Amino acid sequence: MRPEAVAAMLPWLTEHHANPSGAHRPAREARRALDDAREIMAEVLGARPGEIVFTSGGTEADNLAVLGTADRHGGVLVCGATEHHAVLDPVVGRGGRVVGVGPDGVVDLDGLAAALDPDVTLVSVMLANNEVGTIQPLAAVADVVRTAAPAARLHTDAVQAVSWLDVAALAAPADLVSVSAHKFGGPKGVGVLVVRDGVDLAPRQIGGGQERERRGGTPNVAGIVAMAAAAEACVADRSTTVARVAALRDRLVDGLLAAIPGLLETGLEIGVDEPGATRRRGRVAGIGHLCIPGVESEALLFLLEQQEVYASAASSCASGAMEPSHVLAAMGVDRRLAFGSLRLSLGWSSTAADVDLALAVLPPAIDRLRQFAAPTPA
Repeated sequence: MRPEAVAAMLPWLTEHHANPSGAHRPAREARRALDDAREIMAEVLGARPGEIVFTSGGTEADNLAVLGTADRHGGVLVCGATEHHAVLDPVVGRGGRVVGVGPDGVVDLDGLAAALDPDVTLVSVMLANNEVGTIQPLAAVADVVRTAAPAARLHTDAVQAVSWLDVAALAAPADLVSVSAHKFGGPKGVGVLVVRDGVDLAPRQIGGGQERERRGGTPNVAGIVAMAAAAEACVADRSTTVARVAALRDRLVDGLLAAIPGLLETGLEIGVDEPGATRRRGRVAGIGHLCIPGVESEALLFLLEQQEVYASAASSCASGAMEPSHVLAAMGVDRRLAFGSLRLSLGWSSTAADVDLALAVLPPAIDRLRQFAAPTPA
């Protein structure tokens, strides 16, 4: 968490305990704190305060957007093949359509157009992918949707985007926008769904009438206040942070590519005579994703942890599973290669010393595993 978020949160954990739905003075103070946080999140996300719905995080925000639309309007749901499971699973579970992506992870716009018709009520395409960092051309997606399914609502999962991208500008074409505080230095378990004026959803959580009857339940005042403080701090130094972290990411990935034979950077065209930093312009700054032939991720993550390097193989939500990532499968990465995937994430607090440690630890760990490698599952 950012220190600004911790400082903002503590008084609401230790001194102020009132329910903002109450009528007494402490309740009114809590309600004012919520109102202030709502205005901040609205400004950060390019929305009106009344369009902000506080949730328990990105998964609930995604579920509310997708299932809330389906329950209110019926029709057909459409999403990209690399969406987070909080979008992909409800779309598939309601018999929706899944659109393919290219080897770079960018949604196939022609395929999207072919999947759309007047029966489609929601299209969901994430702004930035949580595993490989691909930035989607949301304005172009919106153009396709408005042409082929003009009544459909456009949702974007921007959970991975706030730290690195101007969500207010880039997500402006979307009717529904999901974010989660812990991705930009706030606490876990709190987030936002932007619901533009005129977009009607069926609530998933009822009873109490909070959030203009779009999401019932006593608000997490401490978490919401902290989220707003984190968002303000994030936006204030975002351009500086993006430049610094992108340079760290490039040094890390380029150093590993130079030191480890056969290492592949996921989703980038091989053999292109262009610096890695130039080719990564379509990715957010905080993610480096690699595939390592001859190595299984599970064993590598164990060795890295012993040296205090903490990485992932797929999304954090699925990191306990041995099945390779659905994102890599959608991008056409060979299944055997996907078993050796490695996601290295950096954030606002990452340092040059962190990169130095990873560069020192990863090559010998991979070399050790390759010496004793068993055949990768087919």
